[in-house]
Amino acid sequence: MKNVAVILAGGTGKRMGAYLPKQFLKIAGKSIIEHSMAIFEKHAGISEICVVIHSNFVADVESIVREAGFKKVTKILCGGKERSDSSLAAIAAYENEKNVNLIFHDAVRPFVSQRIIDDVLTSLAEGKSVAVAIPSTDTIFKLNNVKCIESVPPRDFLYRAQTPQAFSYEIIKKAYDLALKDPDFKASDDCGVVLNYLPNEAIHIVEGDEKNIKITFEQDLATGKDLLI
Repeated sequence: MKNVAVILAGGTGKRMGAYLPKQFLKIAGKSIIEHSMAIFEKHAGISEICVVIHSNFVADVESIVREAGFKKVTKILCGGKERSDSSLAAIAAYENEKNVNLIFHDAVRPFVSQRIIDDVLTSLAEGKSVAVAIPSTDTIFKLNNVKCIESVPPRDFLYRAQTPQAFSYEIIKKAYDLALKDPDFKASDDCGVVLNYLPNEAIHIVEGDEKNIKITFEQDLATGKDLLI
């Protein structure tokens, strides 16, 4: 099977408040997206890398790939307004290939470990659909429409989602084909699409890591610097 890491980098980083999308901000002298690409470039089980980026920043990614000497980046695609548009761009790009797994990863999670990728690829080789998550250490409140507590779900069954999320090509393509026929389809992450439209497809959890953080706010940059020390 060909294992393709799909680096989802279509966001504009509005919550960060920066002049550049957050994936191009730097930690320890390298852009966040370069850190993310480098992790998958290094992993022996990853066949190639596909980056999905806003059309305004394709040239920036091309420059990073060229200067870093990445050999596995074979496709740089343009995403859309929603995360699902970026996933669909990658799905369309591999439509004519056989025996492909797509491993979707947020570009702004630059500290995913080789161990996590190992576990994801092992699960894929066993024919599983895979999500990465860690147990919730906080009590979670479910609220009603007036923002009062409606219930307190048992914490034992609550996990915090990370990425990668990984599927065989056939599964993720079928799920999105069904989603696009639904007039009420709303953008979701890829696990949500599979869960909603292929409810009989079990999505297995690979345990993540507290270090596999998502760079969302300015203070996360400082945390990221600490993780590289």
